[in-house]
Amino acid sequence: MSANYQLTATVREKVGKGAARAVRRQGQIPAVIYGGKEPPIAISLPDRDVYFKIHGGGFLTTVAEIDVNGKKIRTLPRDFQLDPVTDHPLHVDFLRVTEGAVVTVEVPVQFINDEASPGIKRGGVLNTVRHRVELICPADAIPDHIVADLTGMDINDSLHISAITLPDGVTPTIDRDFTVATIAAPAGIKEEIRAAAEAAAAAEAEGAEPGAEGEAPAEGEAEGGENKE
Repeated sequence: MSANYQLTATVREKVGKGAARAVRRQGQIPAVIYGGKEPPIAISLPDRDVYFKIHGGGFLTTVAEIDVNGKKIRTLPRDFQLDPVTDHPLHVDFLRVTEGAVVTVEVPVQFINDEASPGIKRGGVLNTVRHRVELICPADAIPDHIVADLTGMDINDSLHISAITLPDGVTPTIDRDFTVATIAAPAGIKEEIRAAAEAAAAAEAEGAEPGAEGEAPAEGEAEGGENKE
């Protein structure tokens, strides 16, 4: 589970674009806490704290405890907006996390043991179909990542979600055994496979086994099969 962290917030009395700009000019980031069958609360957070949390990784999968005028509220960041030029935070949405709450989050996939993959050793390429997987998790047990083991995978093999061990109580949102990654053949091997297939097809069409063409006649036989002795 991701470790919790704390933030200290101030309640915003005014909302709207003008009020949000004024908050940012004061070195604060406008935000809102919603959900949990309670009214939303408009807050502001220190710009520096929010910036480093967002760019530090795992922001949307880590429970944050926000101190609002002395009241501590457990939340999970659900969305944020960044300035398209500076990447500076503009706004953050937080969801209240109540006891026993279940949330849907996207969790990154970590691939391990590529050195134990015969396909990669032969020059195959890891083709990542899903860098992140959407999971249904208890709010208090959100994994930082899930681990995909490449041991034994050869060229053209596929790794499905069923091959990945998920924590207790965690399930994918997709109800099928979807592909997470494959080992793709490099261009050179693809060309060899194609050439071999074409050669086999040509030999079959000629009614001869590959390599039979041009065999020397047996000893003691002339062409045509007659014995000249």
